[in-house]
Amino acid sequence: MIPVSTMVTGRGTVSFKIKGRYGVDKPSNFSEVMRPIVSWNMTRRCNLKCLHCYIDAGGEDPNELSTREAMELIDQFHEVGVPLILMSGGEPLMRRDFMDLAEYASSLGIKLVLSTNGTLITKEVARRLRAIGFSYVGISLDSIEEKYHDEFRGVNGAFSLALAGIRNSLSEGLDVGLRFTVTALNIDNVADYVDFAASLGVRRITFYHLSASGRAGRLGGEWWYTPSQYERFINTIIKYAEKYAGKLEIETTLAPYDGIYIAMKSENPSEYLRFVESTGGCGRKIISIYPNGDVYPCQFIDFVKLGNVRRNKLRDILVNGLDLFINTEKYLRGPKCGNCRFKKECKGGDRARAYYLGGDMYGDDPLCPIPSLFNDGGSKVN
Repeated sequence: MIPVSTMVTGRGTVSFKIKGRYGVDKPSNFSEVMRPIVSWNMTRRCNLKCLHCYIDAGGEDPNELSTREAMELIDQFHEVGVPLILMSGGEPLMRRDFMDLAEYASSLGIKLVLSTNGTLITKEVARRLRAIGFSYVGISLDSIEEKYHDEFRGVNGAFSLALAGIRNSLSEGLDVGLRFTVTALNIDNVADYVDFAASLGVRRITFYHLSASGRAGRLGGEWWYTPSQYERFINTIIKYAEKYAGKLEIETTLAPYDGIYIAMKSENPSEYLRFVESTGGCGRKIISIYPNGDVYPCQFIDFVKLGNVRRNKLRDILVNGLDLFINTEKYLRGPKCGNCRFKKECKGGDRARAYYLGGDMYGDDPLCPIPSLFNDGGSKVN
């Protein structure tokens, strides 16, 4: 996760409330390898049919953890010292015991974040989320154009229902952010999108660079942005991070090269590069648990299983198998990522894109634009 606003302006909103104040001169230690944030994919059930769904959600998984097993897993989160659970899916609100599980985790002092498509957040649901004490509700909205969002999410009416969920959450006093999956087909509409988000009153936008797990790996080439599109995008979000500093924060994920770009525009690149390395990523400060209890370095790396909580304690799982994601630079062998001067800080971008699009988990992230933008490998971006 690259906290663009914090890097550019030194200011944050939701992230400061959750983690405390941090910055380039003081990296956050809110989570660590042995006490990571957990992205918990609680169910495969979903009421949408998103074209890019990394978990290929839809019907119920017959091997889904039972309520009892899920409660015991929450006990393990508490034992390990997990600071925050990102409750996700599928659509997590379709899990019948969702509220019970959330209430139990909250009672143990674990912070909660909901990752949702927003379509099921009625006024009553929003009230319950507020009462339980959710720190943040992240709602997917991939465009301000209804047609694009509905087609990308696979169901007509998804856009209007998501907007209703956003407004219901805001009306109950919840901190709300939007989640925007960046593709070649919506990347040039970011400026209008950020202004729209600000007009709604949300406090955060997370831009998810399109990964390649699940259904996303089957998308055609027209979905993947070019280096020139990327450069316009990153310069736009830098500009808008400054415009809305302290009111709406911008962050990105699945593209640590965003942090490299910002660092190389700064007056002190070395300090900013160290900060980028500290922000974490798959297997570094975050892990993912799938509906059947399988543990992965993050929700997008579904081809490296670390264990299963039905067979092993979470604490034991964390001890083994994460070196590839902690010290990724040692393993990179693609001509681009393997020889990149920023590989220690960037860790090779998104390993899911390398694996699913390039055929080699140690190879190049084909979406990374850095070689195109740094022709001499080190000069400062103008």
